[in-house]
Amino acid sequence: MKLNISTILTGCGLGAMVALQSCSLDEYNPGGFDIDNIATSTTGYEYIINQCYFGLERGFYNTTDFMKFTEANSDLWTSKTNTTGEDDHFFRYYAKAPRQDYTNTFWNAAYDGIGGCNIAIRDASLAPFATEAERNEKVAEAYFLRSLYYYHLVEMFGGVVLTDENTTITTYSPERTQPIDIYTKIIIPGFRFAAEWLPKGDDTFDGRPTKKAALGFLAKTCLATQQYGTTEFLQEGQEAAQKLITDCENGGSTYGAYMYPTFDEVFKESNNKTNKEALWKYSINEKGASLGNHKLNQNDQHFMCQLNHFGARIFGTEESIKAWDGGQAGSFMPTQYLLSLFVQADGSLDPRFHKSFITEWNANNAYSWSEGDCALYGKAASKKDTPIAVGDLAIKIVVPQDPDYDTEIANKPNSNYLLVDYKDVYDDSKKSIIMKKGEGENNYRYFYPSLNKHCSTNYYDANIKKNRFGNKNAILVMRMAEIYLIAAEYDILLNGGGKAMGYINKVRQRAGANQLSGVADIRTVIDERGRELCGEFTRLYDLKRTGLLKDDSYLRSTHPEIADYFNVNYVLRPVPQNYTDLIINGDLFTNPGYSSK
Repeated sequence: MKLNISTILTGCGLGAMVALQSCSLDEYNPGGFDIDNIATSTTGYEYIINQCYFGLERGFYNTTDFMKFTEANSDLWTSKTNTTGEDDHFFRYYAKAPRQDYTNTFWNAAYDGIGGCNIAIRDASLAPFATEAERNEKVAEAYFLRSLYYYHLVEMFGGVVLTDENTTITTYSPERTQPIDIYTKIIIPGFRFAAEWLPKGDDTFDGRPTKKAALGFLAKTCLATQQYGTTEFLQEGQEAAQKLITDCENGGSTYGAYMYPTFDEVFKESNNKTNKEALWKYSINEKGASLGNHKLNQNDQHFMCQLNHFGARIFGTEESIKAWDGGQAGSFMPTQYLLSLFVQADGSLDPRFHKSFITEWNANNAYSWSEGDCALYGKAASKKDTPIAVGDLAIKIVVPQDPDYDTEIANKPNSNYLLVDYKDVYDDSKKSIIMKKGEGENNYRYFYPSLNKHCSTNYYDANIKKNRFGNKNAILVMRMAEIYLIAAEYDILLNGGGKAMGYINKVRQRAGANQLSGVADIRTVIDERGRELCGEFTRLYDLKRTGLLKDDSYLRSTHPEIADYFNVNYVLRPVPQNYTDLIINGDLFTNPGYSSK
C-alpha cells in the first residue's frame, strides 16, 4: 500500500505543547470518536500507524531545512558563492547573535511523530491481529520511526525530553534526559525490535521500513553511541552491519541487501522507486501530502549553482524546472576540500566526481555574446554577437585533473561557451573560494560543480510560477554502500583496523576508483564517506561522532571560513525558544552558546 498520510488523525497537537506529554487525541475529540475504539479494528490501527509518518512529512528528509541541518556547517559545503547569507545553517551565526527559532519546525515535527508512535505502541494490544507475529510486524514500524525521530533529536540537540507510551501527565518542568540514556531506553531497543519483526519486503516502492532498514539504522546508531563515552553497543552494531554485508555478498536472500555493481546505477532515475541498494527509501505521495504538494521531495533544489548569471540559462519556465540538469539556484556550494577529496594519489580524478557533479549545461535560452560578457569572462573581442542556440553547450567547468584541461584553458578566449576554470573560483593555497578578482567582483564564483544525486525529471506541478512544486522521486535515506564504511569504522574501533581497508576498497572498487593500501584510520573512513555520501544527510553527524567538529586543526585544514569563527558550543543546535519560553525550566534546555531570553 502506498503511504498516504491519513486525514483521520491530523496531528497530535504538539505544536504548542511539544514534548510536554505524549500526544493524546482523547483530550479533544471533534469527530466524536475514541482513539482506543479506532485501535480495535485492524483498519483503524493501520490509520494510527500511518500517523506515525506525519513527522517525516512535516520536517524531515523532504524539506528544505533538513539537508542543511545534516550537511551544512561541515567541511564539505559552503553557502552559494561563499556568502554569509544563510548564517544559521552554513556559517554558525558569523558576526551576529545566534537565532533560536529556525529549528522550531523540525523540533515540533519530531515530537508530533513521536506522539503518534507512542499511541501506536500503547494500543497495539487492542488491535485484533490473527497472530502475535502479525501484531509485532505492524507495531515494529512505530518502534522504528520513534527511534529514528529520537536519533535525529539527540544528535541535533543533545539531551531532550523522553516521552514514551506511558507518558500521560502534562508537566511544565520536564526532565532533560541525557543522550546515552535515550539511546539505551528508546533508540537502540526500538531498532532492535524493528530488526527482529519488520518484514523482509522487496524493492517495490512503499515507503515503509523493512528489516534491512532496521539493521542499517541499528548499525548506524550503535556506532553513534561511542561519542558518549561507552563501548557497550559497538559489538551489537558491528554484528548488524556484518549481517547486511554477508547477505549482500550472498545474493540478498535473507534481508534483500544489495549494492549496484556500478556507481552510475545508484542514482539513475529509472532505478529510483525500486532502488535495490537503498536500505530505506521514503517519499510522500502527491495525493496525500497534507501540507501541500510543494512539500514533496525538495532535495533537488539545494545544490544547483546560479546558472542564471549567464544569459544562456534562465529559470522560471516549466522546461527549466523539469530538465534533468537542474532548476533554480540552490544553497550548497562544494568547498575546495570536498572537490580535493576526488583527486587521487596519482593525480587522476576519482570517477565519482563527474558522476556526482554536473559540470556542463546546455542553453535553455537563445543568447549572443555581449561586449560586456566578453570582457567579463575573458573572451576575445571577436566573439561579440556569437550566438548560443537553445540546446548548445552554454557553460562548462573544468578542473586541473580533467584530461582536456590544458586544451580548454588555451582555447578559453575563443570557445563559444562560458568556460569556468576551477582556478577562477577556488584558491588551493588558502583552501577557500575566491571572492574577489582584481578590483571587481569575481563573477566566476556563481558557477561551480553542482551535486546531481537529487536531480529529477519527475515533478508534480502545483504552481511553478509561485515556486509551488516538488518532485515525486523517492529519497534514498540510507543505502548499502554506507554499511561497508560503517563496518570499516567498527573494525578500527574494535579490532585496530586490520580489515577496515578491505571494506573501504569494496566501495572504491565499485566506483572504479584506485584501491587504497595500508592500514585505515578514522580519517581514512571520514574521507571516503565524504566522497561516497556527500549530500546524503550524514556529514555533520560524521564530524560530530568522530570529534572532528571540535578539532580546530581539522577545520582549519578543510574549511578555514568556519574555523575562523567556530565556536565549539555550536556543535549542537539551539532548542527552539518558543519551547524554552513555554516551560518553567527553560534554562535547562538552553544549549551552551545560546540565551533563553
